[in-house]
Amino acid sequence: MQNSGDLQKLLDILPQEIRETLAQHSQLDNLVEVVMDLGRRPEARFPGESEYLSQIAVTQKQLDDCIQKVGTFAEDNRAGIEQTLHRISAIRNRNGKIIGLTCRVGRAIYGTIAMIRDLVKTGQSILMLGRPGVGKTTALREIARVLADELYKRVVIIDTSNEIAGDGDIPHPAIGRARRMQVARPELQHQVMIEAVENHMPEVIVIDEISTELEALAARTIAERGVQLIGTAHGNEIKNLIKNPTLSDLVGGIQSVTLGDDEARRRRTQKTVLERKAPPTFEIAIEMLERQRWVVHESVADTVDSLLRGRQPNPQVRTINNNAQVTITREIATSDISTPAPENVLKYPVKPSEKLLSFPRSPKQKQELQQIEGGASQFLFS
Repeated sequence: MQNSGDLQKLLDILPQEIRETLAQHSQLDNLVEVVMDLGRRPEARFPGESEYLSQIAVTQKQLDDCIQKVGTFAEDNRAGIEQTLHRISAIRNRNGKIIGLTCRVGRAIYGTIAMIRDLVKTGQSILMLGRPGVGKTTALREIARVLADELYKRVVIIDTSNEIAGDGDIPHPAIGRARRMQVARPELQHQVMIEAVENHMPEVIVIDEISTELEALAARTIAERGVQLIGTAHGNEIKNLIKNPTLSDLVGGIQSVTLGDDEARRRRTQKTVLERKAPPTFEIAIEMLERQRWVVHESVADTVDSLLRGRQPNPQVRTINNNAQVTITREIATSDISTPAPENVLKYPVKPSEKLLSFPRSPKQKQELQQIEGGASQFLFS
């Protein structure tokens, strides 16, 4: 993996004492963000740890000097440094004055999507899930570049906070040939999504942080027009989206259904159940557990159906080592009607009758099995 960070441009906006301390730090290349709050000591955060950069508290003058060196803060209290991927987020007091800054390092890491390159090439829509800081935006940026430069697709990025393609009017080189549409205000993101489809004929649309019902509906409209979607959403797992009434439409939405007596008996469940309402907007979902360990749901529809029926899904687990070697394993679902088995063996739930007898069967066992299966069928369909 190649890393392009422009880290020095972020250091240049910091107060001199903090900048000098960071420049000599052994973990500088792993820096995640610098936090400066009025009246508190400045803090540097690294993966899994943090430390103070000075014994002297941050002053208002230091904050004001930093603010003057960055772009304009939008309504979402985010700003950037032109032609970089760094993000500066502000904390304001009740009067609107900035009293805290979070200076987050933005990096273009090439090769981050080696684990899912085969999925990107399928043309199916992909939804990325994961906790903050796990690398969703970085992966999104690299997917856009690969689709535009290597697969020669017409890619449009909806960049609400200028976090994917950087601050300023000229996009960062990390997105390759992909085009970027900026959004004036965060609440207008859904309108810009539709505008991109109607005006610019994209084959792929890339969206970061789908977070409102209007944006979820806009995503469905785009998918129904045959455009490939690559997006991220708040939530660590598909389970979180199913429980989220605002975003559940991304995975098909859920509705309450009343079953007839025969159907409820056949399913061995209560008469009122939850079912998927529509086809998912995104065919594939990826849960980014760690930077080098992702869980892939190849069929979101099957995963949601399994979860709603009380069964555990059986997704892929993809990992990558330092030599860029990808390993694909399978999480084996266990429930009251299935048993653990290798991926190429367990395709469907095992019948209860098959769990009663061992294999190979003797003639007597076969006769007993036929009697058991006959009785089960009479019970289920009577």
